[in-house]
Amino acid sequence: MNRTTDIISINTFEQIPTLESIRAIPRERTLKLVFENELQIQIEAIGQNLKKELSGFQVAVHTVNPEINIAKLITHQEIEDNQDFFEQCAKDYRQLGEELLFKLVDKLGLKLNKDFPMETFNELKLDKRRTGKVENWRYYVHGFHCGFENNKTGQIIEVPLFIGLEFGDLDPYFFTSYIKSTPQYNPLPVEIFEDYADGVVINEKMISLGKFERISSNVGNHNGIVVADRQKVAIKSYEELNRLDELQNKQNEKPKFNFWKFIGLKK
Repeated sequence: MNRTTDIISINTFEQIPTLESIRAIPRERTLKLVFENELQIQIEAIGQNLKKELSGFQVAVHTVNPEINIAKLITHQEIEDNQDFFEQCAKDYRQLGEELLFKLVDKLGLKLNKDFPMETFNELKLDKRRTGKVENWRYYVHGFHCGFENNKTGQIIEVPLFIGLEFGDLDPYFFTSYIKSTPQYNPLPVEIFEDYADGVVINEKMISLGKFERISSNVGNHNGIVVADRQKVAIKSYEELNRLDELQNKQNEKPKFNFWKFIGLKK
């Protein structure tokens, strides 16, 4: 479903829609407030006040043009009514991500670091293996993820590489993009218009319902979000990985040559 945008020119404060009228706008419509004359210099203050007052809305002050764009986000009730759908999407995301990741590992003959997969995939960023194909999927290694896109269906998924063998991290933008691009989910039981902002609301509400949960990662000060009903995997922290690396380095060190011990004068 496409959204329609109502454009309102604002020349005076009185022309700014009331909070009540904005809250009554359905999710299928957005507002664009275009400010004229001297009101342009107050647009930032006006935008900040609207953000404060309009819970459940995305309020964006344009960085170049004198305008404020307002959109209603997916509601908690809509998420609760469709919690089984979002839970299944999260399970499917996890399963597909794991399948594709291991298919790519097999194709490229990689020795996967099961504690920290990103270490293995960092090698690919330095050569032509960074992009390629595996079966019907194109892949692209970047940042903390390996992205896949199906050549036939257009389905997209971003597989995390920084949470051990947990490949179901639900980044808000990546998760909603996956849902919207998956043919078998369409038509969606509830519309998702703002990929990132709606994704944040979905994740937070699903956590409060006990369907999703936060988990730690290999990277310090970073948490993941995964479906709660899953087979859990052990995830080593950044500190644990460092200790393992230090131990491995010590084990690989060659003992220093001792001449006196060599000639038998020292035990």
